[in-house]
Amino acid sequence: MIALSALGESHAPELARLLGLGVTTTRNALDTLERAGLVVGIMKGNTRRVQLNPRFTALTELKALLDKLLVTDPALLTALAGMRRRPRRMGKEL
Repeated sequence: MIALSALGESHAPELARLLGLGVTTTRNALDTLERAGLVVGIMKGNTRRVQLNPRFTALTELKALLDKLLVTDPALLTALAGMRRRPRRMGKEL
């Protein structure tokens, strides 16, 4: 949830790659969070994107807590900083 809060919106393979987990494990965790009402899934094309539930009663407090927890995890901060969210133009040098 910390990574999802930092990203705003994501999908299971992206979160799995970021956290070093399996896609199935990540999907199962997201399904559990969705059943609990903490996240919502939205279909965009063929991809199921997830985000924190904007209708969750304590969303402001939850985001504040997740932001505080993010600061205490330097490994996750480093992984988020090195993450590329958009495709790279073909032929562009690295």
